[in-house]
Amino acid sequence: MKRREFLGSAAALVGATALAACADEGTESGAAPAVHTTERVSWRLVSSFPRGLDTIYGGAEVLADRVARMSSGRFRIRPYPAGEIVPGLQVLDAVQQGTVQLGHTASYYYTGKNPAFAFDTAVPFGLSTRQQVAWLLEGGGGELLEPLFSDFKIVRFFGGSTGAQMGGWFNREIATVADIQGLKMRIPGPGGEVMSRLGATVQILAGGDIYLALERGAIDATEWVGPYDDEKLGLHKAAKYYYYPGWWEPGPALSYYVHKPAWESLSDEFKSIFASAALDSGMVMQARYDARNPPAMARLLASGVEWRAFSEEVMVAAERESVALLEENAAADPSYRKIYEAWKKFRDESFAWFGSAELAYATFAFKPPR
Repeated sequence: MKRREFLGSAAALVGATALAACADEGTESGAAPAVHTTERVSWRLVSSFPRGLDTIYGGAEVLADRVARMSSGRFRIRPYPAGEIVPGLQVLDAVQQGTVQLGHTASYYYTGKNPAFAFDTAVPFGLSTRQQVAWLLEGGGGELLEPLFSDFKIVRFFGGSTGAQMGGWFNREIATVADIQGLKMRIPGPGGEVMSRLGATVQILAGGDIYLALERGAIDATEWVGPYDDEKLGLHKAAKYYYYPGWWEPGPALSYYVHKPAWESLSDEFKSIFASAALDSGMVMQARYDARNPPAMARLLASGVEWRAFSEEVMVAAERESVALLEENAAADPSYRKIYEAWKKFRDESFAWFGSAELAYATFAFKPPR
């Protein structure tokens, strides 16, 4: 069954489960008791994110809660934050090897294994949040990525989004491309490759390790997510300049990784419950970020943070190197090229549409921070 068809049928099957639960609750009034299977499942989930980041790590907690409720406690998931079972950047390996049944992570952390993983999360100057979700769930992206994840014994599900990200924290001004030369920056994925091409020295660190590295001078700059998470990490205490936009992550998606043999062992009922819960947790995560980022931005501005936009020079150079990187990867690997060409077509059509009504409204109504 196609992924979209499966997800589309999930709500109906879960609805039937809910009705069965209601019938079970109604036995005291004489209604016939519902018949439940004896299937019971307990999974462990490893996250790439620390527990203190309650919105992004919280997505896994929402998933676990929804699964338990919809299964009447017969299907339970226990989330573990980064570092408790495996380090935050080893989630894919843990799921692939079957150390755990489930992971919650960002696929672009693993572009060293295959650069096409970036399309599951975000590509520089790529899709916005709504566009990325549309591509993965309805635009054919999920189907195109399935063989890639299958090679790693993983069944992948959409696991939330942070919305458009900030460009990050810098301990010096970045007015020109020359200012990037020699910069030591924490930035993963293809965005890191582009910054490297522009002269930065790039590092990849898990979320919980960023503040100390920036505070102690091991790095000069870092990106993470946006005001709410960045404030929680205390990054404003370690760097003065906060740049936008995060051109490398205009709409990043997170993913749930399920160990393929574990997935195949589930009943259709539990598969449907999991699929519906994953979608629900993703929507909750985005809503929380959209609700929590604005007041966090106001607090950061009030604290004296210097909010800066990347210059036209930096944006143009970054876009040029981003396109070159994608084209080089496509030329080197036919499998990557197949995904890239489909993604590019979707992006061009989506940009044309969003560039009309959406852009016109945003240009008129949205005001930059003062």
